Amino acid sequence: MSAIFDWARPDNIQPEPITVEIWRELPEEFCRLVEVANGDAVRCESPSRAHQKAVHRLLGMFEAATREYMAEDPSACLDANHDFDIVLWEVPRATIRRPDVAIFDCVPADVRPVPARYLKIAVEVISPSHVKTDRLEKMSEYAAAGIPWYWLVSVSESEVTSIETYALDHAVGHYRLARVLKPGTAFAVDLPLRVQIDWSQFTDLVL
Repeated sequence: MSAIFDWARPDNIQPEPITVEIWRELPEEFCRLVEVANGDAVRCESPSRAHQKAVHRLLGMFEAATREYMAEDPSACLDANHDFDIVLWEVPRATIRRPDVAIFDCVPADVRPVPARYLKIAVEVISPSHVKTDRLEKMSEYAAAGIPWYWLVSVSESEVTSIETYALDHAVGHYRLARVLKPGTAFAVDLPLRVQIDWSQFTDLVL
């Protein structure tokens, strides 16, 4: 295992598969640069300014939804966050992804990576160079991990142009398109919490 700690720099070649145990011990600054797909490190693309702003504004809507839900049901504990590690599976080789935004059952802060079973919804903001990863690879992986909802957010240079919402069909093990949202359309969905989309927050992402 020691060799992989010396390797954990972007300019080196991976000497062995990354396990969850290894991942927990690797430098945090390295882990923020990569995801793990079946034991192999995959370099993450640096997000655009519009991508980052869309993530933060959607996160605000998710946080409002979780607060409202917990106010109505004090026994519930839900959280929303962005850019954190989730483990989809550990065998035969670990897959660890980092959704752009997610809503999940509360989990202690020291649990890293967060097991996929806690997630209610995972969101990816589509990057131009990672369309295949977001639309095919991650969609298939998140479905296999049993995450109930998956959203794909499309962003232009300065605004969100659409949000595709997918619900997991447990009978067949993959996502089915629930609804495509466009600017100006009011929308709320039960996840079981209600998320209200404010399209006015999705314009002028880059001034």
